[in-house]
Amino acid sequence: MQDFTKDDVKSNDAAFVNTSGMGKDAVIPDGVKGWSWGAFFLNWIWAIRNRTWIGLLCLIPYLGFVMSFFLGAKGREWAWRNKRWNSVAHFNEVQKKWSFWGVVLVVGIAGLGIVAAIAIPAYVDYQHHVQPVTVTT
Repeated sequence: MQDFTKDDVKSNDAAFVNTSGMGKDAVIPDGVKGWSWGAFFLNWIWAIRNRTWIGLLCLIPYLGFVMSFFLGAKGREWAWRNKRWNSVAHFNEVQKKWSFWGVVLVVGIAGLGIVAAIAIPAYVDYQHHVQPVTVTT
């Protein structure tokens, strides 16, 4: 196998060599680095699917909160190194889906929380104001 430096590997280069899945030896091509909302929001699930086992530290109380930020910042690079991808475009396509569903899940849960925060007190208030109906015959 031929060794390449970061200067040799460009994702849009005709001589691009796919280094994904090569562990620490993998050269990170342009277009891979960046924040990952999927890794941040779906942390341990994302970590299992992307073979980034360090992400399982998110399951440890208190450490998990901090680890989520590390996954958000470095997760894309770790996923490139730990799993074989067809191309940078394929990698970005998959990571974009993870980010989409991570944001959908968090926004959905937040939306349900807001609805519950409004509806539950309103229902309790309604119950207190309703007069019991008595039927006399």
